[in-house]
Amino acid sequence: MVKLILGAKGAGKTRWLIEEANHELENGNGNIAFLDTDDEHIFSLKHGIRLINVKDYGVGTLPALYGFISGMLAMDFDLEKVYIDSIYKLIPIKPENLISICNELEGIARKSECEIYINVDFTIDEVPEDIKKYAIEVK
Repeated sequence: MVKLILGAKGAGKTRWLIEEANHELENGNGNIAFLDTDDEHIFSLKHGIRLINVKDYGVGTLPALYGFISGMLAMDFDLEKVYIDSIYKLIPIKPENLISICNELEGIARKSECEIYINVDFTIDEVPEDIKKYAIEVK
């Protein structure tokens, strides 16, 4: 399963991801990874959540992101949830690319029985209609 976390800048998308990850950890829902473009949220995430700064691993393109996530899932079969914050700061993402991004991530998620949540900097009105089934809008 893939979910896009949508909302205008400052709407609370990052806060939503952090709260959701912390909540899932409290409920014992498997291993959780939180991918970010810095280490800023290390104290906001509960200890059992693995914070990974993707900049440290040279993730700067969509194929690199897909490979990185696939590699993580190959190493940890108990990884049930992956939260991706602010990747649009490293990788240019356009609304018209979201369909292929969701399809690629959905394939990765399905193969590993993992849930992937990715924060993108668009509102629900800015994304194609086909994408809305993947969307959670934060206001």
